[in-house]
Amino acid sequence: MPIKIPEDLPARPILEGENIFVMTEGRANRQDIRPLEIAIVNLMPTKIATETQLLRLLGNTPLQVNVTLLRAEGHQSKNTAAQHLERFYKTFSQVRHRSFDGMIITGAPVEQLPFEEVDYWDELADIMDYAKKNVHSTLYICWGAQAGLYHLYGIPKQPLPRKLSGIFTHTINEPTNRLFRGFDDVFHAPHSRHTEVRREDIAATGALDILAESEEAGVLVAGTPDGRSLFITGHLEYDRETLDAEYRRDVAKGMDIAPPAHYYPEDDPSLPPLVSWRAHAHLFYSNWLNYCVYQDTPYLLGDIPAIRG
Repeated sequence: MPIKIPEDLPARPILEGENIFVMTEGRANRQDIRPLEIAIVNLMPTKIATETQLLRLLGNTPLQVNVTLLRAEGHQSKNTAAQHLERFYKTFSQVRHRSFDGMIITGAPVEQLPFEEVDYWDELADIMDYAKKNVHSTLYICWGAQAGLYHLYGIPKQPLPRKLSGIFTHTINEPTNRLFRGFDDVFHAPHSRHTEVRREDIAATGALDILAESEEAGVLVAGTPDGRSLFITGHLEYDRETLDAEYRRDVAKGMDIAPPAHYYPEDDPSLPPLVSWRAHAHLFYSNWLNYCVYQDTPYLLGDIPAIRG
């Protein structure tokens, strides 16, 4: 789906250079179709990098997608210029009267804090409650997934003895699930986190299916049977260099941290990392847009039914 973005968004030349189909607002306005409306609640400090990663995965499928970037209104960003936020982002209060076909809630580097101590927690909880009534399918990523599982199902996050970082092998529990159409029997995905959500806690809800998991990294994807709420504990959207940048940042801070597992050739951080998850990342997001959003969402956004429970 070609993505409609502002002409001066920093992600545009990067994506065009990769032959990703993006569409400027002027061209989009000349098309007489009903585009999908997707909101991205970007909680990451590296907002421009995260925008680019997610837009890359939402592109190159047949329909037009309008993307609305949202930021936490109650949080002062230290890593993104105020001009960028003012130009390209909206706050939840500006869009809460609208409905969306899909929403993505990203991770955030606050997982070692109790949820209630995060300065925008109340706002995020409000967004998650809003999504149950006004978004057809919501995709929660990493800390966003932990936040969603906690707020919506009361599932706690648990500290890990060491940071889980690397590229891990996963298997699919429900091979016929539409999210995994076209997937191989095993696939790779990046993880980067200090905490986890335990399998038994997810299973105990009785409301969520565990769709994909790893012997080393635990649950990767869980969700409601109807695909309205999906939780990814890893980072399919990561670029080749993302884990490398995180590792070198942590080393520079003097942290006692191991290199990301199964990431560098021969586990040698002096060698360039290899990408082994890109194809499945594109396929997962294409499947989500097609089967969980486009095929199911009502033509009139105001007709989105509320999620029960």
